[in-house]
Amino acid sequence: MSPDVVGVDLGPGAPVAVLDVGGTEIKTSVLDGEGHLSPAVHSPTPRGADVVERVLDAVSDHVEQVRDAQPAPAAVGLVVPGIVDADRGVAVFSENLVWHDVPFRDLVAERTGLPVGFGHDVATAGRAELELGAARGVADAAVLVVGTGIAAALFVEGRPLLGHGWAGELGHSVVDPGGPACVCGAHGCLEAIASAAAITRRYTAATGIEVPGAREVLALAEAGDEAARNIWDNAIAALAAGIRQLAAILSPEVVVIGGGLSRAGDALFGPLADAVGRTTPPHRVPELRPAAIGAYAGLVGAALLGREAAR
Repeated sequence: MSPDVVGVDLGPGAPVAVLDVGGTEIKTSVLDGEGHLSPAVHSPTPRGADVVERVLDAVSDHVEQVRDAQPAPAAVGLVVPGIVDADRGVAVFSENLVWHDVPFRDLVAERTGLPVGFGHDVATAGRAELELGAARGVADAAVLVVGTGIAAALFVEGRPLLGHGWAGELGHSVVDPGGPACVCGAHGCLEAIASAAAITRRYTAATGIEVPGAREVLALAEAGDEAARNIWDNAIAALAAGIRQLAAILSPEVVVIGGGLSRAGDALFGPLADAVGRTTPPHRVPELRPAAIGAYAGLVGAALLGREAAR
C-alpha cells in the first residue's frame, strides 16, 4: 500500500479497478475485497488529438492486467479532471486535456464489460477527505486541490454542492484582473497565478530558466532568488484571495488543501494562514488543514464510486 493511503480502510466489499486521470499523470490501483488499495502505479497522461482514445486504452489495459487478481474486479472506478456531469457519466470539458462531451462511463463500460463509477477528480477527492480524512465530521467545508490546475470540492451541511459539474471551479475565479492570461480566455484567474504549473511557467517566463516544477521554484525562493520569491509570494496572495471568495460566498468552517503544492508544508501553510487571517475578515476565517489522505485522495474517491457501481 502506498504510504499516502496508509490507514484508509474502506472495509469489505466488491473489488474495484481504480483510475485517477489527472492533468499530468494517471494513477492506477486496485481496491481489494478487504478495502485496501494496492500501491499506485503512475504513468504520464497522454496528450494530443487522440487523447480520449489513449485514455480509454489506459483504462482497458489496467482492467485487463488485474482481471486475474483474486478476486477479479467487479467494477471500475474512474475520475477525470475538468467539467464533469457525473449523473450522465460525461466529461463535459477539459481545458488542459482538450476534450468535449466525452461519455466516459458508457465507453469504459462497453470496453470492459464492467459497471463503472465515474466522477470528477477533485469532487471525489473531496468526498474522500470529508468521509475519511481531514474534513471528517465537518458540515461546511471546501477541499481545495492545487496541482496542474486548481479546483475545489464544496460541501454545505455535509452535502456536496456540484452544480451539475460546474461548481467548484475556483481556479477560474479572477483574483487579479490585471494578471496573466489564463487558458480559459480571462486574465488573472487563480489557476494562472497559483497552480503548480503556473508557478513553474511564470518563473521560466521571468528568468528564461526552465525548472522542472514548483518545488524547484520554492527552493530557489528560499535560497534568495528574487524572481522566485516574487512568484511564490504572488501565488500565496492569490490563494488567499481565492479563499476569501469562498469565505464570502459559502463560509466554510474548514478549507482542506491538497494536491502537489500542499507538499510544500510550512512554506505554504504558514504564510497562507497569515494572509487569510489578514484579508478574510469580516467574513468567518476558515481553518486551513493539509489533506490527510494526500495525493491519493482521488484514487480513494474513485474506489468509493466503483464500490457503489458494483452494487
